[in-house]
Amino acid sequence: MEHIPEFISNHILLVSMLAGVAALLIWNVMKDSFSGIPQVSPAEMTRLINHEDALVLDVRSTGEFSNGHVLNAINIPAADLEVRGKELVKYHDSTVVVCNSGVTSAKTIQVLKAAGLDKVYNLKGGLYAWQNAGLPLSRGKQ
Repeated sequence: MEHIPEFISNHILLVSMLAGVAALLIWNVMKDSFSGIPQVSPAEMTRLINHEDALVLDVRSTGEFSNGHVLNAINIPAADLEVRGKELVKYHDSTVVVCNSGVTSAKTIQVLKAAGLDKVYNLKGGLYAWQNAGLPLSRGKQ
């Protein structure tokens, strides 16, 4: 224990790098709670669909959507949400937004909240997490 200050002074670069990596790890774990955007796992999303009749909004491109999407999802590309976001208000109470990895969908949630949607969730990990959980995809346009 008495050698720790000596080690730190002799290896300041290594200790600084360790502190930086630790800070990045903590930020990565905590960033979801700082963003204020509710994140749901694939299992939680399934519960929302089955018990709260949640709408699944896929914000990927039309081509990506036709290659595979969550069953009964509606496709509105992220670029079109500013114009078409208000049409979603009349459909469902809860909405889960899906993209490939969960990054684009998290950014679009602010647009949806401005359009009047209250209960909006982001699928954490996106469609990749959905597939990794072994859940099915539907193919083709809907």
